[in-house]
Amino acid sequence: MDILKDLEKRNLIQQTTDREGLEKHLAENQVTLYCGFDPTADSLHIGHLLPITMLKRFQKAGHRPIALIGGGTGMIGDPSGRSDERSLNEANVVKGYSDRIKEQLAKLLNFDTGSNAAVARNNHDWLASMTVIDFLRDAGKHFGINYMLGKESVSARIEQGISYTEFSYMILQSLDFLKLYEQENCTLQIGGSDQWGNITAGMELIRRSREDVGEEAKAYGLTVPLITKADGTKFGKTAGGAVWLDPVKTTPYEFYQFWINTDDRDVMKFLYYFTFLDQEELDQLQDEVDTRPENRVAQKRLAEEMTRTVHSQEALEQAQKITASLFSGDLKDLSGNDIEQGFRDVPTYETTKEDIGLIDLLVNASISSSKRQAREDIKNGAIYINGERQQDLQYNVGSDDRIEDRFTIIRRGKKKYFLIRFK
Repeated sequence: MDILKDLEKRNLIQQTTDREGLEKHLAENQVTLYCGFDPTADSLHIGHLLPITMLKRFQKAGHRPIALIGGGTGMIGDPSGRSDERSLNEANVVKGYSDRIKEQLAKLLNFDTGSNAAVARNNHDWLASMTVIDFLRDAGKHFGINYMLGKESVSARIEQGISYTEFSYMILQSLDFLKLYEQENCTLQIGGSDQWGNITAGMELIRRSREDVGEEAKAYGLTVPLITKADGTKFGKTAGGAVWLDPVKTTPYEFYQFWINTDDRDVMKFLYYFTFLDQEELDQLQDEVDTRPENRVAQKRLAEEMTRTVHSQEALEQAQKITASLFSGDLKDLSGNDIEQGFRDVPTYETTKEDIGLIDLLVNASISSSKRQAREDIKNGAIYINGERQQDLQYNVGSDDRIEDRFTIIRRGKKKYFLIRFK
C-alpha cells in the first residue's frame, strides 16, 4: 500500500493539494518533506505526536523527513487557532526551548545515517540574518493584503485585533518552505489542519519566486485532522494540564495512564492515528472493543505502544508495575522512584523521621477530620499502611513503615491515597 492510501485508510488526511500530482511525485521520487515545531515551551506535548508520527510514516515509506525547529518564528508567534496575542519570549529562552525540543525529536525520529535519515533544521539560521529590506523585497512583495486577509489564521483575528508581528507570521513560515525547497529540495510540507493557510502561502511563495527566475516549481501541502475526542473535551488535556513528552513534566506513569483512560469510542481511532500495528492486530483489537470492552485490551495496547515509543521499554514496565500495585493495593514492592511517579498528584504531608501514633498522623495529615473520626476509620478497617490494613488504635508509624526511609503510603477507604514524605 502506498503512503497516501495508508494515510487515507487511517483517516489521517484532512486536506491535500493536487492529490494525483502528489501521489505521482511520491511514487517516482524519494521526497523530502518537513513539519515545523515552534519552541513555545521547554517540551513538546502530546498534541505534537501526530505530526511527528506522520514524519515517521513517510520515513518508513522511504522518504526523507525534516523536523524544522522554529527558533526564529518562535520569537514571533503563530496566530493560528488563537484568539489573542502570544507573549513574546526572550531570545535566550527560545534558544533553550529549541535545544530541548531538538533532543526530544532525536529520540522519536531516525536521525541515523542513511539516504532517508531525518534532518533537524532551525529557521533561526536564515530568519535572524535577514534584513527588513530583504524581507520586504524578497518575500513581502509576493503577498497581497487581500490574499493574507483571506487566510483563516488572520481573518479569525481581525475583530479581536492582530498585531503586524503576528500578521507577518504567515510570510515567515512561507520563507521556511522556500528556504528548505532551495537548500534541501524539500517539496512537501505537512501540518495540522490549522496550518493550511500557512502551508498554501508557502507553496505560493515558491511558485512566484521561481517564476521570477523563469523556472517552474512544484510544491505540495498535506494536513492532518485536528484530534477530537468523543466526549467533547480537548485531546491532550487533563485535570493537571497538558500531557508533556518530558518525563519530568509528565511522568511515564502519568503518560501511560492518559492512554489507558482513553474512551472506548476513541481508542481505535488513536490506534490507527498513532501506532504502526498491522491490520490483523488492529482488527483483533476492534473485536475486543466490540465484544469485551470491560477488559480494555485495546487501551492497554495503545498505552504500551505510546509509552514505549516516547519513553522506553523500562519506563513502560515501571508504569505497568505502578498500575498493577495500585490496582491490587499491594504497595510493598514499589521503589521510591515508583512512588515519586505514581503518587505525585495525591495529597502529601511532610514530617520528620520520628515515630508517631497512627491517630495523630491521620489528623495531622488531614486524612481524618478529627481524632474521633480517626479512631472510627481505624476500627472500621478503612486505614491501610503501604497496602496493609491496620486496625490497632495504639499503632505507631515508625521506620519499618517507611519505604526507602522516605515515604509511607496511607489509604483511606478503597481509593483515597495519601503520601507521607519524611525529611
